Amino acid sequence: MDQCIKWPVECVLEVANTLGESPTWDAREQALYWVDILAAKIFRWRPEESAVREWQLPAAVGCIGLREQGGLVLAMRSGFHLFDTDSGALTFLHHPEVAIPTNRFNDGKVSPDGRFWAGTMDDRPEKELRGKLYRLDADYRCTEMAGGVKVSNGLAWSPDGRTMYHSCSRLATVFRHDYNLETGALGERQVFVEMQADWGRPDGAAVDEEGCYWSCGVGGGRINRFSPQGKLISYIPVPVSHPTMPCFAGPDLKTLYFTSSREGFSPQMLAEAPRAGSLFKIELEVAGTPLGLYRG
Repeated sequence: MDQCIKWPVECVLEVANTLGESPTWDAREQALYWVDILAAKIFRWRPEESAVREWQLPAAVGCIGLREQGGLVLAMRSGFHLFDTDSGALTFLHHPEVAIPTNRFNDGKVSPDGRFWAGTMDDRPEKELRGKLYRLDADYRCTEMAGGVKVSNGLAWSPDGRTMYHSCSRLATVFRHDYNLETGALGERQVFVEMQADWGRPDGAAVDEEGCYWSCGVGGGRINRFSPQGKLISYIPVPVSHPTMPCFAGPDLKTLYFTSSREGFSPQMLAEAPRAGSLFKIELEVAGTPLGLYRG
């Protein structure tokens, strides 16, 4: 039986993001980065400070990753870019879907071996299986690695880096692949979890030190924790219906931050859930795995 854990959930920043996503903990700066995809903004916040730094971008930004040499790597509607957080300068690298204007980049993350992975989604209301997953190597070569999804999501790696997780929110399925840390190659796609309706749809994800997969149940108002075998172990109810992505953070990686969405909410829905789009945190007893740094 899965267990409902009513862990204390704290709203730390009422930022009113339309579509908050991609929380990314920088242990070097002890700072949290995240994006508002539709507002085309990047945010940075240090927990000991009240001020939030913002950068406005020229196009929707689906996800971010930390670079080993400083700054960020981005997957935007306009393709892959490098971003200098000191100057605000963008450096264009590659746009693998320039001929598919109805797609945009969505979820992404740096793998343990220092490659940046990002997936696309069909941005039309009636979505088709047009989303793909791309790998950006340190030399900026971009390779299509997988397809067959409507909304690419849920990227995360096991603690040993040998398993990669990837989901499709609209298919309500989480997949797993064997992962080759030396080459960045993927094994055959296997079904890891088929979501039940009351769990929400699988959105952004993270993995803890025990190898469990934490997935935001968007539309379900909860964060689900699955065993390495794909069994739902427990879930935490959260005070917003659309949590979007978790991230382990803090000096001991035991603080779970998560972003949320208010996209498409009516005035009545916002009146009933005014903190939708805020940033939240949960203090846990289990630590997460650290995020990789992009070597490019």
